[in-house]
Amino acid sequence: MKRIVLLGPPGAGKGTQAEGIAAKYNIPHISTGEIFRANVKEGTPLGIKAREYMESGHLVPDELVCELVEDRIQEPDCANGYLLDGFPRTVPQARFFDEFLEKMGQELDKVIDIEVDEDVLIPRMVGRRVCRQCGRPYHMITMPPKTPGICDVCGGEVYQRSDDTLETVQNRFRVYNEQTSPLTEYYKEKGKLAPVNGDAGISEVFGAICALLGE
Repeated sequence: MKRIVLLGPPGAGKGTQAEGIAAKYNIPHISTGEIFRANVKEGTPLGIKAREYMESGHLVPDELVCELVEDRIQEPDCANGYLLDGFPRTVPQARFFDEFLEKMGQELDKVIDIEVDEDVLIPRMVGRRVCRQCGRPYHMITMPPKTPGICDVCGGEVYQRSDDTLETVQNRFRVYNEQTSPLTEYYKEKGKLAPVNGDAGISEVFGAICALLGE
C-alpha cells in the first residue's frame, strides 16, 4: 500500500512521473483539478459549493479543498493507496490533511519532491508550442517544427498557449514560491520528504522515485 504526495515546481514533469508511479504501484493518480471537475459535473453538494467560489472568481477555501480530497480518497479504488498531485498546495492544507489521516488511522508513506532550478524550467516552459489543429507538441529549442509556425504532421498552426507566456510562467513560479514551496520544509520536519533530482531524463527520474518508494 502506497500513500504518496507528489510535489515540485511548475514544469518539473510531475504529470509524466505521476502516470508512471500510478501504473507501477496500481494506485489512482488523483489531482485536485480532476476532483473539482468531477464534483462540479456531477452536481455533488461539495461540487456546488466549490462552483460558487470558482464562478465568483475567488479561491476555494482550504477547508473545502481538503473536504473534496478527503471525500475522494475514501472511494473504493483508494483502498490500496493513492498518489496526490496538486494537493496539498499550502501548509494549512497539509495540516488539515494530517488531522484527517490521523482520524482515519493512516499516514503518508512519502512526499516526493521533484527538484529542478527555476532558471532551467522557465526557458523550458516558455519554449513550448502546440499545434492548434492536432495537438502535437513542439519546443522552440529542442523540437521545433521543420517550417516555423507550421505543424509537421497536419500543417496546422503551431502556437504558444497563453499559460506558457513568460509573464504567466513567472507568475506561476511566484505563487509556487510563496504558497507551495514552504511545504517542503513542513514535510522535511516530519521526516516524510524525499527529494529527487528532476534535471535528469524521464526514465532516470522515475527510477530514482521508485528506489525511494520501494516495491
